[in-house]
Amino acid sequence: MSADKTTRLFLALWPDPFIREQLREWRDAWGWPQDAAPVADDKLHLTLHFLGNLPDERLPELLDGLALPFDPFAVEIGRAVLWPRGLAVLEPHGEPPELLALHARLGEALVSLGLQPEQRAYRPHVTMARRAVGCKLPASGPSVLWQARSYALVESRGGYQVLREYPTR
Repeated sequence: MSADKTTRLFLALWPDPFIREQLREWRDAWGWPQDAAPVADDKLHLTLHFLGNLPDERLPELLDGLALPFDPFAVEIGRAVLWPRGLAVLEPHGEPPELLALHARLGEALVSLGLQPEQRAYRPHVTMARRAVGCKLPASGPSVLWQARSYALVESRGGYQVLREYPTR
């Protein structure tokens, strides 16, 4: 493997087909302006940590070093919000302590692997679209009750590819 090759990586809760369909229905309920870029069905997820571009040679170490035992938990998602710079997101109704604990433990694992987690405060969400300034937010909709039984290390190279899924203990 060449030392100059890199892979763009992130950790995420990766939806099963049932949750993905519910997220798609939410995304399709928004009124998107012409220039908006709705997220494709197969890219809908809840990010835990963005790792950025890392050397391919580190992948085996990362795949093993990011395996953490955790207990399953539920996240109830269903608040449509437009963030600054036109980022349309679906936020949870609350931040489950188990989600925050998983995020924190993964951050510690990143540090132990010599990586620096993002410094900004963690705001769990599912991105629905980019460039969505002026979108019409759905008034309400059914909550998505996401039973988190795994998280994934995902490669972003045009499309998304799950490199490894880490199930609960």
